[in-house]
Amino acid sequence: MTQAPSNAFIAASWIALLAGMTAYLIGLWNADMLLNEKGYYFTILMYGLFSAVSLQKVVRDQMEGIPVTTIYYGLAWFSTILSILLLVIGLWNATLTLSEKGFYGMSFTLSMFAAIAVQKNTRDAGKAETKETKE
Repeated sequence: MTQAPSNAFIAASWIALLAGMTAYLIGLWNADMLLNEKGYYFTILMYGLFSAVSLQKVVRDQMEGIPVTTIYYGLAWFSTILSILLLVIGLWNATLTLSEKGFYGMSFTLSMFAAIAVQKNTRDAGKAETKETKE
């Protein structure tokens, strides 16, 4: 039984995603670092969001009995872990204050969690809509 997510949960998920991404990007824009460093952190954010959504999709596919190749399942896990690890390594070696490091870590984490929630909501809403049209 697939129930559509509530409008409040959908809105909260999108707001969390936009808040996390916006905060992270504004932090990068205002950061006193070289352009190549900003590019590194931007790429890590985009890679992390993509990998988190991909991981959520393959895990959900497996739960629903949709075939997923072992290699893609493994790559989704590897990519998500790698994006987090790359952020941690970058922040560990960065010449930023601890509060700045914490800011990037928290906004990255919020963005990753929210991306998973948005993808879940999109999928649940689509399944509920498909179910309603069949009835």
